[in-house]
This record gives sequence, structure tokens and C-alpha cells, in this order.
Amino acid sequence: MNHKAGFVNIIGRPNVGKSTLMNALVGEPLSIVSAKAQTTRQRIMGILSGDDFQIVYSDTPGILTPAYELHKVMMQYVHTALEDADIILLVTEMGDVADDYPLLPNLIQSNIPLILVINKIDLHQQTAVVAKIAYWKEKLPQAEIVPVSALEKFNLERLFAAILERLPEHPPYFDKEELTDKSERFFAAEIIREKIFLNYAQEIPYCCDVGIISFKESDDIIRISAEIYVERESQKGILIGKGGNMLKKVGMQARADMEKFFRKKIFLEQHVKVMPDWRNQKSKLERLGYVA
Repeated sequence: MNHKAGFVNIIGRPNVGKSTLMNALVGEPLSIVSAKAQTTRQRIMGILSGDDFQIVYSDTPGILTPAYELHKVMMQYVHTALEDADIILLVTEMGDVADDYPLLPNLIQSNIPLILVINKIDLHQQTAVVAKIAYWKEKLPQAEIVPVSALEKFNLERLFAAILERLPEHPPYFDKEELTDKSERFFAAEIIREKIFLNYAQEIPYCCDVGIISFKESDDIIRISAEIYVERESQKGILIGKGGNMLKKVGMQARADMEKFFRKKIFLEQHVKVMPDWRNQKSKLERLGYVA
């Protein structure tokens, strides 16, 4: 029996639903999701294995114009994903046009199989979806165009079939039991960061990052100590909230999600620390795990 395996790299603008799509395709909440742009900061792999196939999905940060050193590292993750892909999923939504994607000429010239996904079609009329499919077929004649709703899990079977059809013959890259290339510490930090994105407005989610200082697992409980980094003392006060109420809310929500994710009782303690200008300093970015 021939075995297929390959890297399916997911790219797109911020807020098109890339992370929701990967989570739906893998069947696990590996990438954090929020309504705010730039939620995904690193490249996260989700591994789906069957008897005769293995798909290594790779969720990348949304394509943007860098304003910080952090953004440059994020865009390097995107370029790396384009270089090592066996299949590229370009995720768009109904309002997108070709000019929104400066990487399009690279994709057109590439020999890598391209599947263009039109996401969030549940929010639009069928006639508009048909017109958008025709638009992209004209712009990208070599691409397979697949309209989906990642949130509603609509038409994902067709997308999966299109991926499987283009997957090269290759032995598995990972053990069948593996779901991702990231550590448990990474996911603990991402769950906390997701709750920060959900609970705060304006600059706070973007000036924050999370480090796991201690992760101690026993038979019935995981004890986690986390540090949340901000750039200024004033941001620290906003993050903590009056009487610590906001930080407590983040902790309660994060702990609940961690218990679902790790399937164990969680003890979580959080500390907020100021790390000035961390988004612009390479040494601090490397310390936080951002290595392109």
C-alpha cells in the first residue's frame, strides 16, 4: 500500500480564519483564535495521520507589513512555510481581492500545488460565492478553489479530498500518535495569551507575551507557573485590573481550557512583569522563543 505524506502550509491575511480552519481540519484546538488580528505569532503544526496518509498542517501568522522586529520574525515564518510546502492553502474571505496578497506572484510562479480557500461563506448569499469563485479562477487558473465555512465545518470534506489528492507519496514524518510539533509548555502559554486577546481591548493583547516558568506534572494535577510580559508599567496595571480582578478572570478562563486540553486538573499561578520594548529587541524575542 502506497503511503502519502506532506506539509500543507496555511497562509493568508490576518482575520481570515486560518487558525479556525486548521483546528477544524486537525480536530484539536491547536491554534488560538480571537476576533483580533495578529493572534497567531508563531508557526504551529497540526498532524493528522491515517492508515495510508499523514498531513502536517502548518498555521502561520497573518500576512502583514512589519511595524516591529516581532513582525519581521512572524513574516519569516510565512516565507519559510512557502519554501518547504508540499501544498499551499491560501485562505481568503469574501471581501478579499488579489491586490490584498503581495505574495501572489510568487505563488503563481511556484510549482507547489495551490488550493485557494474562500472562508466564511456562511455569511454570504450563494450568488456572491459563485461570483467570487469565478473571480479567483480568473486570477489563479492553476489553483483549486474550495469555498468553506471553517466555523460551521461546511465543505471541509471536499477540502480534505483536494489535499489528499495532491499529497505526494512519502513515509510518515512523525509518529502516528503525535498531534503537533509544539511542547505542552507552548500550549499552556498560548491558552493564557488567547484569554488576554479575548478580554482586553486596544494595545494590551499586542504588547503582551507569556512565558511558562514551571510546568510540573503528576498523576492527577499539573502545576503551572506563568509570567505575562508587558512593555510598560501602565500596561501592567491595566492587565491586572482593580483588585486583581482582570488577571483573576484570565486565570480562571485559562485554567478551564487547560483542563480540557491536558485532561487533568490544573493549578495555575500568574505573575505580570515589565519587559521594556520586547517587540523590537532581538535578544528578548529569542528569549521568548521567537526564532526565525
